Amino acid sequence: MPSADTRASTGGVGAVPPRAGARSDDPESTKYRPGDPGYRRLSLALFAAGLVAFGLLYSTQALLPAISADLGVTAGRASWTVSGATIGLAVAVLPLSALSERFGRRRTMTVSLAVAVALALVMPLAPSLDALTALRVAQGVAIAGVPASAMAFLSEEVRARALVGAVGLFVAGNSIGGMSGRILTGWVTQMWGWRAALAALGVATLLCAVAYAVLAPRARHFTPSRVSPRALARTVRTHLANPLLVRLYVIGLLFMTVFGAVYTVIGYRLVGEPFGLSQGLAGSIFAIYLVGTVSSATSGRLHGRLGRRGALYVAIMTTTTGLLLSLADSLLAVAGGLVLITAGFFAGHAVASGSVSRTATEGRAQASALYQMAYYLGSSVGGTVGALAYHGGGWPATVAFSLLALVGAAGVTLYATRRARRTALLAA
Repeated sequence: MPSADTRASTGGVGAVPPRAGARSDDPESTKYRPGDPGYRRLSLALFAAGLVAFGLLYSTQALLPAISADLGVTAGRASWTVSGATIGLAVAVLPLSALSERFGRRRTMTVSLAVAVALALVMPLAPSLDALTALRVAQGVAIAGVPASAMAFLSEEVRARALVGAVGLFVAGNSIGGMSGRILTGWVTQMWGWRAALAALGVATLLCAVAYAVLAPRARHFTPSRVSPRALARTVRTHLANPLLVRLYVIGLLFMTVFGAVYTVIGYRLVGEPFGLSQGLAGSIFAIYLVGTVSSATSGRLHGRLGRRGALYVAIMTTTTGLLLSLADSLLAVAGGLVLITAGFFAGHAVASGSVSRTATEGRAQASALYQMAYYLGSSVGGTVGALAYHGGGWPATVAFSLLALVGAAGVTLYATRRARRTALLAA
């Protein structure tokens, strides 16, 4: 019997009849479009999946000062509860993207969410930091099934003209999940401790995972294919032999290194002197993530006006200005610096990730997965090294490390600019 991911659309939930006059052999005619019940169900299901995945991925980030105080560990050791999850995701996203080709996007996401939430419900009982870190690594591996499958699920089931809107809702779920998870855990920690905060987040994400399972319609355009490690390796080698793709991967890694360092350490800076904020107020600083939603949305216009490299230069300068501003011992200056850092990061990330999709002419899922691997490895490096820098030299040391990563991103972009100019001169 065929699986739920491969059944025909005639009996599927939210099935859409072809438009009047549409060709029966036109696959677009049977895909979801705005106004269809199936389109709404799929969009809301992916929104819920984004809430779960990115609410859980950084669930301990706002809790690090409390975990350090309760377990008597340094910022560097506590940061592994964040870096472990992102390493797990980075390692698993490529193989899970391949498995989704065999078992289906919907099934892959359902299993991933179920395992991630189950681990979230166990996590408050972790007896030690090492046990908590091990659970977080496993949770990162589970979460990887969501970004590995979501875009392909949407592109297969939604008409091309409506795809941007559906993807936008999924991305909104990512950012809102990441923001709300940190804020929720920050306030619950202040009242009842970090274990209670993780428990509350586990229950909240369980409800969202159930919503995904109920809402997600059956896949009607998925065709399973055999997983071939040899073919996957060949595709990966092809992408890594493309100089432009490699530069984009490096830029994504370096931008995320900065972002991971800043947001892993900022809680320690805000609860310490001279600010002395409560855990709840320090966690609320993650509301600045909303700036990233706006910045990502406007990055397309920036790219259209200045080109890819011009947009990256603007993103690098914006992030650099924010880092320098955050050095001031003024809460207003720190908040303003975080706004600029967040805006610059999301703009740079949107330009780099979008350029990957446009550059790869085949194997786009694997090209995107490689970018995500680099992106989340950058988060892991930034979170761990940024915390070690903070432990050794305070916030200025974390800023210095972040500026070094931006110098690397600027160097890669400058190299691409000079190479493009040489190519243009030779062609003239």
